[in-house]
Amino acid sequence: MTVLERFLGGDQSALARIITIIEDRTDGYQDVLARFYPRSGKAVRIGFTGPPGAGKSSLVNSIARMLLAQGKKVGIIAVDPTSPFTGGALLGDRIRMVDMPSDGTVYIRSMATRGSTGGLAAATGNAAVALDAFGFDYVLIETVGVGQVELDIIDTCDTVVVTLVPESGDAVQALKAGLMEIADIFALNKSDRPGAENIAAELNMILEIKREKQEWEFPVVMTEAINNKNIDRLLSKIEKHIAYLHSSGQFDKHRREQIRKKIVSIVTAQINVVVREKLTQMVDIEKVVGEIYEGKTDPYTVSKELIRLSRMG
Repeated sequence: MTVLERFLGGDQSALARIITIIEDRTDGYQDVLARFYPRSGKAVRIGFTGPPGAGKSSLVNSIARMLLAQGKKVGIIAVDPTSPFTGGALLGDRIRMVDMPSDGTVYIRSMATRGSTGGLAAATGNAAVALDAFGFDYVLIETVGVGQVELDIIDTCDTVVVTLVPESGDAVQALKAGLMEIADIFALNKSDRPGAENIAAELNMILEIKREKQEWEFPVVMTEAINNKNIDRLLSKIEKHIAYLHSSGQFDKHRREQIRKKIVSIVTAQINVVVREKLTQMVDIEKVVGEIYEGKTDPYTVSKELIRLSRMG
């Protein structure tokens, strides 16, 4: 049997191999993904983001266990910083997720950012499609926690949970323009620490403006993941948000917009490859760079000329 046939038969070792093929962009990976799209679209995708040290891994772990207890199949993607030595994920899935069953109902994958500046590995969205096609009910995605640049999570997930801690303080202000805008639910984790009530009150005050403009409540849930406190309440809010998206028609609208952006992304990437290849055939780049450096011309004039020549060709 081929790897793809084993994947379609529910073999998790084949799933692991397929995701590696996707992550490494091995020749033919797009053909594999093309086979998956008709089988995907059923899994609920939940993103967990926020500053480093907020306890995102613990929350994902706790939420996953609750979903498993409900009889759901859960796929987890943990996006980690890239190791400077191996190029792989710096933190391992075996370190971050413990006490998970080995009966095939859960699959955990650590992925490296590999220079991606949006908090998500470049291949995360594709890996989520693979997990979806494999038959998981939920795909939980935890970002690397790099701050405001994590905004690409909204193009991968249905519901976004922003995780903060009482020590956030000024971070709440810093996050307002970024993560505050994409969050559907706020988890104020480690809420047994001093200042939790004040941060919750500040968050709720900031969110009043959003609540006036939209029907969704943008809840703030005070959690203690390590003590498993209020995790059931957080999951309830996640489920309520998914229900809200369906009832309001936003679920389909958001999924369609994600597909639209995916098409643009694929076409843009392919055009860039074609342009680079054609550019090397049309002109001596190093010679042009030298002329610009010596003040004989400029990047704009050169670019206009290259576009003119490409049209003629």
